[in-house]
Amino acid sequence: MEHFYQLGWVLETVNGESGSAYKAEQDGRKLFLKRNSSPFLLALSTEGIVPKLLWTKRIETGEVVTAQDWKNGRELKKEEMSSSRVPELLHKIHSSERLLTMLKKLGMAPMEPSLLLDKVNQTLSTEVIKNKTVRDALVYLETHQPTLSEKDIAVCHGDVNHHNWLLSDQNELFLVDWEGAMIADKAIDLGMMLYTYIDRDSWEEWLSHYGLELDIQLRKRMKWYTLIQTVTMIQWYEDNKRFNDMNRWIIFLDHVRRQDQFI
Repeated sequence: MEHFYQLGWVLETVNGESGSAYKAEQDGRKLFLKRNSSPFLLALSTEGIVPKLLWTKRIETGEVVTAQDWKNGRELKKEEMSSSRVPELLHKIHSSERLLTMLKKLGMAPMEPSLLLDKVNQTLSTEVIKNKTVRDALVYLETHQPTLSEKDIAVCHGDVNHHNWLLSDQNELFLVDWEGAMIADKAIDLGMMLYTYIDRDSWEEWLSHYGLELDIQLRKRMKWYTLIQTVTMIQWYEDNKRFNDMNRWIIFLDHVRRQDQFI
């Protein structure tokens, strides 16, 4: 990023972005710079899902840098995930033909449940597989694979935790950090959202703001995708030797698996 230092910008690495994203300041102007962002960023900006994309430049290293409006604000608090604005924005994302068309142009195909399960099985360590809760979840995942229906296919974020929801000082709501974007069953976002943040008694109300009814098929799909994402999280924490977090997710995995045992 030497190019921007030479132009007089003051750069500060943004936490959590592994040195690829920066807050840039010059003469009172602030930008969010990121190296090697996906071309998908333009579609997200156009839809108002992320802060406005201002320009894209290729620098001397050959890397592509994007600049977005810097938004002063904060991430959502856990209790704010029940706000009607969250499901409304998520519905806008899942319903966007522009976003879906862009990812298809980038060569992305829908993520079949069987492929997701194969990828997870290939990454699991011996230590994680030894855990009975994980093994029980894997049996459930193998025997209850949902069918990916055309009407349920959408652009999914894949990591809708509250850290990725930005509320600006102007009361604008954004969903950021789209590195894991995929074409998949919308239940992959909905399940983790509901199981993690929303009281069970409030699921129907939350989904009404999204525009869906809570039927048995949706519950089955959400449970399946939440389980497989949770197993992935357990392995990630084991890989990074964050064992307290790993155990917390194992408890969550058992909680989800035991809920709705009839489905």
